[in-house]
Amino acid sequence: MSLAHDDHLDAPTLTGPGPSLAGVEDFVALLKPRVMSLVIFTALVGLVAAPGGLHPVLGAIALLCVAVGAGASGALNMWWDADIDAVMTRTQNRPIPAGRVAPGEALGFGLLLSGVSVMLLGLATNWLAGGLLAFTIFFYVVVYTMWLKRWTPQNIVIGGLAGALPPMIGWAAATGTVGLESATLVAIIFMWTPPHFWALALIKSEDYARAGVPMLPVVAGEDETRKQILLYSIALAPLGVLPAAIGLGGWAYLALSSAAGFAFVGFAWRVYRLREGVPARRAAGKLFAYSLFYLTALFATILIEKSLGVAALTAPFDGWM
Repeated sequence: MSLAHDDHLDAPTLTGPGPSLAGVEDFVALLKPRVMSLVIFTALVGLVAAPGGLHPVLGAIALLCVAVGAGASGALNMWWDADIDAVMTRTQNRPIPAGRVAPGEALGFGLLLSGVSVMLLGLATNWLAGGLLAFTIFFYVVVYTMWLKRWTPQNIVIGGLAGALPPMIGWAAATGTVGLESATLVAIIFMWTPPHFWALALIKSEDYARAGVPMLPVVAGEDETRKQILLYSIALAPLGVLPAAIGLGGWAYLALSSAAGFAFVGFAWRVYRLREGVPARRAAGKLFAYSLFYLTALFATILIEKSLGVAALTAPFDGWM
């Protein structure tokens, strides 16, 4: 998903007319494959955890649509943010600022994939799932990328909803409903996103300042960012255990989520305490890396338990909507 209200620099000015220099790998890069992999994984967990299940072929189509929709969001994000990407060291070699893909090509590519993914998911499963995917793409591209990212230091907090919705899309594809269980998975990712992303922002704060993006360390300072990371981590730890209480997790999930949540707070505490020099950067880097492990471990445990038919600790709640 200027420090407050800077005008968007027109992305098409970054490259001139002429034949496209893009290769297949450049269009793959537009899809943000690393981000896509996490989206596919969390959607798969929602799909497998849902009661009743879905035919394997339809399930594969649903995951493909979620992947394509996530890739479309990435392409449209890179199209709009080409001016920012051009001045940030970690993004300046992306296909558009590097001049390998024309902005118009990225825009058309993203819009095409968006339409195809939503329509195919709706036709293959149900229109609730298709509508949720359409909303996710809209929220990430329009609400987060075009508005929140350049306007408020809470950009990643509010915008994190887009990245949190895939398990609900998977659940809806399988059941045609949205239940408390899928909402809990969404809540975990939503609460996980700020400490995960702010840990990286602490390391890359100079990049964001140079690009004029009002990330929390740039606007509120690093000390306030560390405080917020700790507070969100403390809130995340018990939330991560909740699936064991609502029929999504068994004893293995309860044990792992409890220990992993405690460790998450420990890493966040080190970020809060270590505030200067190399130790501070290392602490932020370790939290960022651990946060990826944490989310993957929690969702993988649910996936494994459901796949093996491990009994949940409680009877699942009836779905709603």
